[in-house]
Amino acid sequence: MNPHPVEALLRPPVELWSALVAAATGTMAILAPWALMMPPGVAHAAAAALFTLAGIRTRQAWRVIRYQRNMRRLPVYKLRADRIPLSRHKLFLGRGFRWTQRHTQRLRDTIRPEVQHYVQPGALYQWARRKEVAWESIPILNLFAWLLRQPRWWNPLKPLPAVGGTPALHAVEPDEQDVWMDLGERVGHTLVLGSTRVGKTRLAEILITQDIRRGDVVIVFDPKGDADLLRRVYAEAKRAGRARDFYLFHLGFPEVSARYNAIGSFSRITEVATRIANQLPSEGNSAAFKEFAWRFVNIIARALVALGRRPDYQQIRRYINDIEPLFVEYAREHLRRFGQENWATDVEEIAGKISERNLSSALKGRDRDAIAMMRYLQAQDLYDPVLDGLVSAFKYDKTYFDKIVSSVGPLMEKLTTGKIAELISPDYLNDDDSRPIFEWLDVIRRNGIVYVGLDALTDTTVASAVGNSMFADLVSVAGHIYKHGVADPADDTPTRNPTRVPTISMHADEFNELIGDEFVPLLNKAGGAGFQVTAYTQTWSDVEAKIGSRAKAGQVAGNFNTMIMLRVKELATAEMLTDQLSRVEVFTLMNVSGVNDSSDPMSGIDFQSRNEDRISVSEVPMLTPAELVRLPKGQAFALLEGGRLWKVRMPLPDDSGDPAMPADIAAIANEMERTYITNDHWYRTRETWWHAIADTDALVTPETEAGG
Repeated sequence: MNPHPVEALLRPPVELWSALVAAATGTMAILAPWALMMPPGVAHAAAAALFTLAGIRTRQAWRVIRYQRNMRRLPVYKLRADRIPLSRHKLFLGRGFRWTQRHTQRLRDTIRPEVQHYVQPGALYQWARRKEVAWESIPILNLFAWLLRQPRWWNPLKPLPAVGGTPALHAVEPDEQDVWMDLGERVGHTLVLGSTRVGKTRLAEILITQDIRRGDVVIVFDPKGDADLLRRVYAEAKRAGRARDFYLFHLGFPEVSARYNAIGSFSRITEVATRIANQLPSEGNSAAFKEFAWRFVNIIARALVALGRRPDYQQIRRYINDIEPLFVEYAREHLRRFGQENWATDVEEIAGKISERNLSSALKGRDRDAIAMMRYLQAQDLYDPVLDGLVSAFKYDKTYFDKIVSSVGPLMEKLTTGKIAELISPDYLNDDDSRPIFEWLDVIRRNGIVYVGLDALTDTTVASAVGNSMFADLVSVAGHIYKHGVADPADDTPTRNPTRVPTISMHADEFNELIGDEFVPLLNKAGGAGFQVTAYTQTWSDVEAKIGSRAKAGQVAGNFNTMIMLRVKELATAEMLTDQLSRVEVFTLMNVSGVNDSSDPMSGIDFQSRNEDRISVSEVPMLTPAELVRLPKGQAFALLEGGRLWKVRMPLPDDSGDPAMPADIAAIANEMERTYITNDHWYRTRETWWHAIADTDALVTPETEAGG
């Protein structure tokens, strides 16, 4: 470390002159000791000392030259996926250095006008860039323009890498090292911020690669459905020997996607209605409609579960439009179990006495058997909360009822239209469909890897509904793991460690598209269940806009203990990092010149002049938002382990000759077809979704059928 307050690295490498003189003198001492009037023994000892001095001064000069070269162009940093370092206790982020006051000082030095020729490309480089364009369409000269564009070692005027930004932000430390983050910090969750196409996905690939190779349960949420990220996840699963544990859920490719019932797994039956109602607007008068929609969906879900049927979007949509068949089915099952022996005859007699003219407007047009069933039940002293809800919904005036539930109708229409309906409302009894149906708890037990592509660019509403339902499901799973570990309470098979807490690494790209009321408990409550969330977004304003509340957005931000910030264009987002840093003292070298005339006529001194180099000290922020705006692509500042600031650059991907990397999604589909597990082997006899439901008694006990 330099003990002097001013390093002065942006200057000519004057050490070379003394190194040259020392080397020349040492050579003379060996070849012609007589010229230095030294005996051979003394000359050889002097030569050794001189060569040592020349080596030291050359090393010092090379440090200055390398520092100035990096100011203009950093060396390329590429890394093959199989060469990414792996540790069982640390997480590799890239190469970089711990940012301190010294680096703030060096960065301040680069903005002085007198050193710009050390920082900015020279006149010859600028000439080459102008001629690239000027000669592009001129015969013969266009060949020279092509040569000037080549980023090869033999081209001294090759263009700078297309990463933009200011290379000086990383060049202020020529001696970089591997940057590691303690795995124990990941339970506190990680927030990655960066504008479009600056390296968020590349950082995600690096982290996901390590999580897969480490053996974690890995869940990747990708609202866009980035094909490159999908290829990378699958390639790493294949390289780690975990291809059979890989599951692809992609709304944009339903033909090859696994299937998932977004409302079919829960700890409490009320979660079904909550997952659907949370997708509805809640501002102003819409809040009342949302609450009514929640109650009606909850009535349907409780009845389905009591009948031994797993809820899905298709059934919810069907019975929202017409609840009469569900009411009749549940009422008959209830009466078979608790009614009198002749109930069917009594109901038939009541139906025969019903006159259409005497019915209320709400019941006109209804099936007479259903009306008779309702009247018979009302006359009996049998109370059942599910049946009570069905009766109240059945009695609503249909016109009024349609207006009340009109908000949920369009949502259910979107979720149950086309091939997507087969993905999120799967038919458990269809043996002709070989696509697997996965549940989160089973994925965790199998130590699986799941890629979720939500295709938000095609339909944001469907993507948000499915994504938030998955988050709600994961929160429910986290609660199960808290209480029981990963063991199935219905499974009598002994396990070695039934209460172990797995490591579940969840990566949410563009998580501002996914965030909702379901995401917050996943951050502040699921850490103890092994969940470690890494969320990626462009600006924090995106999150605030999605949530609709600055206070709630602050609550979310407070749950991320680690922050990694790439280039951002919003100053408010940059201040999330810079406001957490302390201020430091920097030194400024100031040249002072002055002249004083002598007023004493008897003095022999007519004037006095002085020239001074004065060092002043000022306090500045360690990092400013403007510097985060100027970051090159693939570089970031990371606030790790309780506030330690690191400057990091991620390695560029080197996929050339990678045998594990599939060519496209079709290649992934072809490989996955050989490992898909068909329905008849996927589902167990005992189903986890049925357990831990305390507020609904089943009228039908699920037996060995897959769908319950």
